[in-house]
Amino acid sequence: MDTTQLALLALLAGVVIGGSVSALIAGSLRARDRARAETSLAIPEGVREVLHGMDDAAVVVDASSTVLAASPPAAPFHFVEGRTVPADDLRRIARAARDGGAPASETIRLRRGAPPAEPRLVMVRATRISPRLTLLVLRDVTEHERVEQMRRDFVANTSHELKTPVGAVSLLAEAIEMAADDPPQVRVFAARLSAEASRLALLTSRIMNLSRLQSSDELTEERDVSVDEVVASSVDAHAIQADSAGVTVVRGGRRGLYVRGDAQVLSEAVGNLIANAIAYSPQGSSVGVGVKLVDGIVEIAVTDRGIGIAEGEQDRVFERFYRADPARARRTGGSGLGLSIVKHAVQRHGGEVRLWSRPGRGSTFTIRLPETLAPVEQAAPKRTRKKKKKTAPATAPAEASHPLSTNGDPA
Repeated sequence: MDTTQLALLALLAGVVIGGSVSALIAGSLRARDRARAETSLAIPEGVREVLHGMDDAAVVVDASSTVLAASPPAAPFHFVEGRTVPADDLRRIARAARDGGAPASETIRLRRGAPPAEPRLVMVRATRISPRLTLLVLRDVTEHERVEQMRRDFVANTSHELKTPVGAVSLLAEAIEMAADDPPQVRVFAARLSAEASRLALLTSRIMNLSRLQSSDELTEERDVSVDEVVASSVDAHAIQADSAGVTVVRGGRRGLYVRGDAQVLSEAVGNLIANAIAYSPQGSSVGVGVKLVDGIVEIAVTDRGIGIAEGEQDRVFERFYRADPARARRTGGSGLGLSIVKHAVQRHGGEVRLWSRPGRGSTFTIRLPETLAPVEQAAPKRTRKKKKKTAPATAPAEASHPLSTNGDPA
């Protein structure tokens, strides 16, 4: 073998040995990188920046369920960097995503805030971002679930409430047909049929009004509304009901105030309060409707001397179809929607409804709305006002008879 051949053989052997050593080194480096990746707790670049820009609660946890990074909204759920995840369910979901390699999601109850706070319904999604790190994203769906439950309850309650008058109308129609040869009995059944039809029409109308108030975003007929006109129209609309019940409706308080809104909607809201006050007042008593201005807020208070509302039921009287006294509501034809309509109508006008009540002493419902300036074309000339002052003593007793004290509670 000559020198050239030996040189080529040596070169080939060197290439083989060098390639083997290089491959061994590269394999060792890859194995080291894999081992480091499997045991590393370093958060990937950019993850913290993403967390700080999230609106939902989100945290990065390691295999021991220790919080390594958290978004600001995660603080109320007691996520603190360097501490263990507070809930067992969260640790279980994170472990399932880390071991399975696929995202895991579940809806759980989780307390938000101090112990007096009620647990919230939270949708949790866990995603593995490395062999030892897992991303947990929490979305509070409590309000969404509450609204959905309200919708289901509304549909169920509406169906239940409509079945009663519809069934009664059907039965009475059959009874009239069977009693065709008995005119007095036909008249009795016809009167009851008319009453059930009126009840059905009222219930349907109120359901439509409530749906309209809840679905629309803006008032259709918004303008400067005279509070005097709203109160007067509401009182006049229920004059027959008051006379039939033997109840006197007394108007008192401040005059000449204006609010911004829909006159028809406001009249219906005040009218519902007056109708309830009359229905729950004993015969011979009075219902007071007072108006006053407090720090730029117009207050329209309706006071009765009726049975009152227990403290435990006062938070529920504005719910749909809720009746504090179901037996009395059935006798008076109440639908349980009046106060719910009042609440949504007032909220649509940027106001609120307050309730003061004591069993056996009566109730005061107060509508509070922002005041607006009177329209220029409605302003009365000064001479006319001076002439009207001469008749003030004649109207003073009516205002003084308003059954409200200065703080809005029954006197």
